Amino acid sequence: MSDYSQHLSVAREAALAAGELLRDQALHHHDDIVVDAAEAHDIKLELDRRCQSLIEKMVLRSFPDFAIYGEEGVSGNPDAEYQWIIDPIDGTVNFFYGIPHFAISIALRYKKEIVLGVIYDPMRNELWEAARGGTVTLNGHPIHVSRRTQLSETAVSVGLSKTAATIEQAAPQFLKMLSSVRKCRLMGSATLDIAYVACGRLDAYIENQISLWDIAAGVVMVEMAGGIVELKPHPTEPDKYSIVACSAPIREQLKF
Repeated sequence: MSDYSQHLSVAREAALAAGELLRDQALHHHDDIVVDAAEAHDIKLELDRRCQSLIEKMVLRSFPDFAIYGEEGVSGNPDAEYQWIIDPIDGTVNFFYGIPHFAISIALRYKKEIVLGVIYDPMRNELWEAARGGTVTLNGHPIHVSRRTQLSETAVSVGLSKTAATIEQAAPQFLKMLSSVRKCRLMGSATLDIAYVACGRLDAYIENQISLWDIAAGVVMVEMAGGIVELKPHPTEPDKYSIVACSAPIREQLKF
């Protein structure tokens, strides 16, 4: 088993540095936010690019031969077996509207396996960390997926993607969950949804079309926290996936 302690330390420091930048912007400079693109169901900010650049510089300083795969582009060594997967702000629309529910996500993939993940919520100062061979933690304390066993008692997040077609596809699933679970949530940050599954706040997170950088760090966390993750490549959209992340007893009751 590889020792990823140094990699985890570097990812942690990069996430904390990006989080400090986001928190400062959210609290003191919100009127100065520059919008790169305003789309029907999404917003792209100059701050996304700035945070991505900050994280890239920090991780490549320690691991210059690794590749970078993130929402803001691909860089580094394209032939590298190790690849950092970065989402500098997951929940950009929440951030833009002043809703304090967004996070930084940094994962490390070796060949095809995600071996490390860090998620940081700068507004709540909550840091999730996981590395294969170690322990998955929230602010240094070990975590576990929910131990609830009845679907009717669960809180489930169903993600609705950013196009009209994917929203139409996911809406029936959302309606089904509304009638089957205790509460169904649309929270605006897939990264935090899956982190919440890992620590038992949510019982399941489901989305039909999501980018890897949104959920890569959380995948290793849920698995290490005793849950299961079903991640399937989208049949027509490159680099998109469907995901179900939950505990085993709940997965058995989800009828899809």
